[in-house]
Amino acid sequence: MFSTHENIAGRTAVITGGSGVLCSEMARQLAIQKVNVAILNRTVEKGQDVADKINGAGGNAIAVAADVLDRSSLENAKGQILEAFGRIDILINGAGGNHPDAVTDIEIHEDKASGKSFFDLEEDGFSRVFASNFTGTFLASQVFGKELLKQNSPVILNISSMSAFAPMTKVPAYSAAKSAINNFTMWMAVHFAEENLRVNAIAPGFFLTKQNKDLLTYADGSLTPRSGKIMASTPMKRFGKPEDLVGTMLWLIDENYSGFVTGITVPVDGGFLAYSGV
Repeated sequence: MFSTHENIAGRTAVITGGSGVLCSEMARQLAIQKVNVAILNRTVEKGQDVADKINGAGGNAIAVAADVLDRSSLENAKGQILEAFGRIDILINGAGGNHPDAVTDIEIHEDKASGKSFFDLEEDGFSRVFASNFTGTFLASQVFGKELLKQNSPVILNISSMSAFAPMTKVPAYSAAKSAINNFTMWMAVHFAEENLRVNAIAPGFFLTKQNKDLLTYADGSLTPRSGKIMASTPMKRFGKPEDLVGTMLWLIDENYSGFVTGITVPVDGGFLAYSGV
């Protein structure tokens, strides 16, 4: 059970990609803190399922259809959120993820290796993954940022990755985008510092999600060789659980706890980033 953050009660949080495994847990925990939550997804039904569970547990949430790569879609979502809650205090940029079109089959290039290589990646797939992670964060920050600046203690929380620090094999577009997220987090933190808008990021370690489950586990639940490498490099020897992110999220959102913290990316990774391999 997480401590009560009475200071943030009554505020409104917008969470892009809010129906995902990690962001839906963030939404649920914010609702427990009496924060109004707007779940944004391209498919409203996915967000509605999360909102229904929050409302059923006594929280206050709405689901809104929005494409983070479509400014007009985000503007429409903003209008609906303001109509429902009257304010926006918190933006969590959680939309993103990866796609097979931007993933190589081989880790290290070999002339005779079978499968998709770096040279087989299509520009469209690469660009789409980069945009969904980075450009979507940029556009959502622009659209909702003006409303954030109207509040006393606004916060943007971006979602980074372990791949931002040292790129994972096979996923060049995702890795490049998450590295850009770290840099953009610092840029925005400086740009808005005198307006009291704090901008930080969380870099999750390895968590099992819908998007990576097939890469990390077999149908029977056993670990793939890629998972074996992850476990060997994670001192705590487990995957993260969605609730592992909540304490860091609440710390970064509540200015009573982190009011002088801006421009950082916090790893939540079971020691992965600290481990040299020896």
